[in-house]
Amino acid sequence: MKKWMISLAILLVLGVSSIGEFDGRSYATGTDYYVSTTGSDSNAGTSTTSAWKTLQYAANTVPAGSTVNVLGGVYNQKVKITQSGSASAGPITFQNYASQTAVIDGTGLSVGVQEGLIDIEDASYIVVKGFEIRNLQTSTKNKMPIGIFIHGAGSQIEVRNNKIHDIKNTATLSSNLAGRDAHGIAVYGTKAPASLSNLTIDGNELYNLVLGSSESLVVNGNVDTFFITNNLVHDNDNIGIDLIGFEGKSPSTAYDQARNGTVSGNTVYNITSVNNPSYGRTLPNGSYGADGIYVDGGKDSIIERNYSYNNDIGIEIASEHAGKSTSGITIRNNFVYNNNYTGIAMGGYDTKRGSTANCVIVGNTLYKNDTKGLNGGQLLIQYDTKNNIVKNNIMVASSSNILFYNGYTLNSGNVVDYNLYFAPGGSTGAQWRWKNVAYTGFAAYKTGSSNDAHSLFVDPALVNAAAGDLHLTASSPAINAGDTDLSIIGAFDIDGNARVQGTSVDIGAHERS
Repeated sequence: MKKWMISLAILLVLGVSSIGEFDGRSYATGTDYYVSTTGSDSNAGTSTTSAWKTLQYAANTVPAGSTVNVLGGVYNQKVKITQSGSASAGPITFQNYASQTAVIDGTGLSVGVQEGLIDIEDASYIVVKGFEIRNLQTSTKNKMPIGIFIHGAGSQIEVRNNKIHDIKNTATLSSNLAGRDAHGIAVYGTKAPASLSNLTIDGNELYNLVLGSSESLVVNGNVDTFFITNNLVHDNDNIGIDLIGFEGKSPSTAYDQARNGTVSGNTVYNITSVNNPSYGRTLPNGSYGADGIYVDGGKDSIIERNYSYNNDIGIEIASEHAGKSTSGITIRNNFVYNNNYTGIAMGGYDTKRGSTANCVIVGNTLYKNDTKGLNGGQLLIQYDTKNNIVKNNIMVASSSNILFYNGYTLNSGNVVDYNLYFAPGGSTGAQWRWKNVAYTGFAAYKTGSSNDAHSLFVDPALVNAAAGDLHLTASSPAINAGDTDLSIIGAFDIDGNARVQGTSVDIGAHERS
């Protein structure tokens, strides 16, 4: 027999069901277990006909390398996962069985100060996939319902292909607008130096969440190396995806930043705080402050190949904490369009906030953001920005004619070049504000600001921008017009095609073949 056949035979004799893969490596997986709404925790749990009844019993019982298959049905239960898989035996996997719909429903369940329907604490090598998670709700202030909550320290955790909705805090607020919070998925690194590391959050849908001052999907505190990919986040009343630092989630300030992350391939839309009482009790409150994708104090991460549209702010990299910087963030190859306030924002939102430093905004297509005419333009440069790069971006203004707006003078070392601009008012009617000086007309702006020496003002010739197709046509002047700096532009365009296919890189998120 071949060596692999001998190994398989030995595994079968030992009662091991199959060879599985986790984190790209092969493992001998353990027994499959089953949970059913009609089961009993006194059963063996090893077949569909001898299934357990509760998720918690399974979580307390199964060893590393096992798979918990949850049969179709509605489980009005919480589950807390504290036991780990291992590198040698493999992860503990919780998943829906076959193609059946397994629903974890929080209707009527109590909500703690911070508590998830699925709650993973200080555990490693865990996979949660294929569930519908819904209806954990409270109307009590300072109680936080969460769909999936990962906290403490641990590594190698995957959350895949779950549908999370109707997680809500509906508390009535008085003059103090705080205390009305919820999350769809939350990752809090609350220990130090041990972190939450090597996390994957992929292919989930999060919608109809009532979040107050919190976020749909967040990584916060001591979280190091994570992948937030291919998620669909929509129709929520606060931030879509958030990477946070400096909030004190970690007991050590040295470890209190989400870092080394990749946010890629996500679609985020209809995220707005205008009817969220945490932004003002009189509704609509006019705040337009919710980001599709936000980095608030995170560092050293990449935001690429995402769609962010019909939100308040498309993408923002900022720090809400005075004296602290969001740094080392690259925003590249994204489509950002039709957002209420602005397309991309950076810097503190007022002079009491922190800064944005050493970040890169490259190869994005920003189309007709600032739909509410709030002077946010396509790029909003706020308080205290330093040593950032803005290159190879297409920016098409909305009816406001504002391309970018920089109302603060604390702005140093920023490089702006090789962009393509267009506006309804043409090259003489387009508007920029740089270091709080307003310029009307492309020539006046370039002369006055000393920016954009190699940039263009011309119609980018997009395929069908009105319908959200921001790809380049064959005649686009953006083709081969960018700065081919391989250190920042990334390997792939918005569609996953090679980033450089001609003599130079194309301007915008799409590389025309």
